[in-house]
Amino acid sequence: LYGCPTTVNNVESIAVVPTILRRGAEWFAGFGRENNKGTKLYQISGHVERPCVVEEEMGIPFRELIERHCGGIRGGWDNLLAVIPGGSSVPLVPAAEIMDAPMDFDGLKAVGSGLGTAAVIVMDKSTDIVRAISRISYFYKHESCGQCTPCREGTGWMWRVMERMRTGEAALSEIDTLLQVTKQVEGHSICALGDAAAWPIQGLIKHFRPEMERRINERAGNDVLTPMQEAAE
Repeated sequence: LYGCPTTVNNVESIAVVPTILRRGAEWFAGFGRENNKGTKLYQISGHVERPCVVEEEMGIPFRELIERHCGGIRGGWDNLLAVIPGGSSVPLVPAAEIMDAPMDFDGLKAVGSGLGTAAVIVMDKSTDIVRAISRISYFYKHESCGQCTPCREGTGWMWRVMERMRTGEAALSEIDTLLQVTKQVEGHSICALGDAAAWPIQGLIKHFRPEMERRINERAGNDVLTPMQEAAE
């Protein structure tokens, strides 16, 4: 930078170097699973008994991570709705899929998300999940620098549609349109902000589409069938 030797890295990586040098690479590689070695700083927030930042072994199961360091889920494990496991840019994972997932890169990729920065956002059943993702959409709209057209135009459009999804003022067909637009933004920006804006919405549609449809139907005054009623028909 400015013609001088420069290390571009994050603080977490640099902070662990002295300990690795003292104890050796084999010691550090003794933590975690194959291809997911070492430790990670997990920043756990949301609906847990004790939010915290903790250094833990990569690959620790989600349930064990929360029980050991956070005292469990607020209201018990049956109250867990979903988790964003790697910061706001990665897709959410429903409770049933995240419970026993290894908290490392490969483990979370297997459930359709990612470890990212390991900023774990825990959401219980009191969460308005559509509103939560809409709020994340606003953040990425605000953070877009405007250089890339898909990101500059797409982030604002996605947020405006997400707000209508939140209130139920959208049409059912717009859910598929919204998904298509996320695909046009994803992978089409110079930096990763376009991906980061698209993935949370993709995760919402994948796992909570029925909730989005319910709001739209209720707003429109349509009959909304429960899963048991649908099965009976």
